[in-house]
Amino acid sequence: MEIFRKNKAVIKFLGVFFGTYILLTIAYQLYLDHAPDQPYFPEIITHMVALQTESLISLFGYDTNSIPSHYDPSMRIGINGGYLVRVVEGCNAVSVIILFLSFILAFKKDFKSTVLFIFAGSVIIYSLNVIRIALLTIGIYEIPEYQEFMHGTLFPAFIYGLVFLLWIVWIKNYKPKVKPVNE
Repeated sequence: MEIFRKNKAVIKFLGVFFGTYILLTIAYQLYLDHAPDQPYFPEIITHMVALQTESLISLFGYDTNSIPSHYDPSMRIGINGGYLVRVVEGCNAVSVIILFLSFILAFKKDFKSTVLFIFAGSVIIYSLNVIRIALLTIGIYEIPEYQEFMHGTLFPAFIYGLVFLLWIVWIKNYKPKVKPVNE
């Protein structure tokens, strides 16, 4: 029992982190299992990410469009009439936000700071994820020979690197409440 007492903070962190991650992942899976696919196919979050990505690509001057896939639960995004990418549920950043949120709650501060950082971080992750998909789509259109590198290495490193940086910002500003020592 001495080991548990000495490592109480670590055990608490791991319990909150994994507990939150598991609960939110189960809740998200229940959402996916019961989310209506009409009118937003395959479900509303992925659908919105695809539409926002399409709008962003258009801002870069490309003729783009997105359509629901007839082959799988995804949205297809194309440039100049050719469909280049599929936006599937795993591309919508929700699982990345769950990972981010679980860590922040495990290192929670006061309620207000924690909620504000989770909200701001989630908006940043979601927004940069849309940018990531837009850049990936444009990259595949412009330099298709680097598709595997961009999709498999560069852009996952981008999104997970962002989460890591947000965690570092949170930890650097994390100041646990110190209990006064009774003398």
